[in-house]
Formats: sequence, structure tokens, C-alpha cells
Amino acid sequence: MSDLGRKGLGDQAKEKVTPDSQKSTLDQAKESATGVYDRAAGAVQPEGNKSATQKVGDATRSGGDDASAQGKGMLGQAQETLGNAAQSVSDTFSGATKK
Repeated sequence: MSDLGRKGLGDQAKEKVTPDSQKSTLDQAKESATGVYDRAAGAVQPEGNKSATQKVGDATRSGGDDASAQGKGMLGQAQETLGNAAQSVSDTFSGATKK
């Protein structure tokens, strides 16, 4: 059971387990829009007014969002490290050819 205007856990689970390749562009856009709305609604709805299942869904999504952000942060760090390494190699070779 979901709170009024919120996605139910079943709907959220179905969206997650269905590969994007099996969804139409319209379905993906709808999921994205309703996901943004649901996150906003969850953020402003007082915890005391949420059903137990909605609290679980919000907590699970919050953990997933945190993990996604951390993954993006790690990817950025890896890209920066590789970029710095490539620049070092480039600097080394250009310095060797100038001598």
C-alpha cells in the first residue's frame, strides 16, 4: 500500500527489475518523471504521516541514491587519476624530445 500520490513498493520494484531495453521511451520518461515527483513528495512528507511500507521504500531509495552518488564520485576520481597519469606520460615524452 502506498501513501496518496506516492509510488507503491510493487511499482518501484517492477520498474527496477524491468530492463530499460524492454521499456518504451515513453515508459522511461514516465518513470523518470514520477520518480522525481515521488522523491520530492517523500522529502516533504513528515515521517509520522508515512505508512510503514512508504518509510521502507524511502529508506531503500535513499540508500540507493547515496550508493549511486558515491559510485559517480569514484568514477570521477578514477577519470581524474587516469587523466593525470596520461598528462605525466605526455610531459615526460615531450621533455625527452626537447633535450
